[in-house]
Amino acid sequence: MSSFAVEEQLALASGVDVSDDELIVTLVDGRRISAPLIWFPRLFDASPSERANWRLIGDGIGVHWPDVDEDISVSGLLKGLPSVEFRAHGGNDA
Repeated sequence: MSSFAVEEQLALASGVDVSDDELIVTLVDGRRISAPLIWFPRLFDASPSERANWRLIGDGIGVHWPDVDEDISVSGLLKGLPSVEFRAHGGNDA
């Protein structure tokens, strides 16, 4: 097993901050992962109160926003993967 795979298995979310342009997930070990909010159109289009209504899923392997039906995995963030919707509508990975 690669060291990245081990790191990925140990990476669990403990908190979330969403600004007007950035998603920031805090991991249990203190690291913070950030991604452009535009990568997640449902969150990008959501109101501040909808963005603030999140819960951890799978003991922290991901985050769920029930108001906008969005799920984001820590693994996907570590890999730098935008949402399927973003990629399907011509978004690029940069």
